[in-house]
Amino acid sequence: GKHRIVIPCLGHFKEEYEKISKLYMNNKIRTTRYTLLNFLPRNLFEQFHRIANLYFLFLVVLNWVPLVEAFQKEITMLPLIGVLTIIAVKDGLEDYSRYKMDKQINNLVTKVYSR
Repeated sequence: GKHRIVIPCLGHFKEEYEKISKLYMNNKIRTTRYTLLNFLPRNLFEQFHRIANLYFLFLVVLNWVPLVEAFQKEITMLPLIGVLTIIAVKDGLEDYSRYKMDKQINNLVTKVYSR
């Protein structure tokens, strides 16, 4: 039949626990979407899936063509940059609050009952 070995992370068992625990997945909760390295590219990727942001990007690109230029090039980029910045800050703050909640939950003290 099946059986499992439980090694406590205490006292003289600590070295054995550290050796064996590397073989298995941990049970930490992670609900965040981003890391520090992938925040900007992943956030921009998600934001450009919105049709409104693609429309503003199209207007910015179109305004760089000299024959079609309606406004100054820099002024056309302001709405897009403003919207992207506001949404990125909002997403970053939400993800940071998720990170803090995950950290709090993962560090909770638990009770272990034995027979």
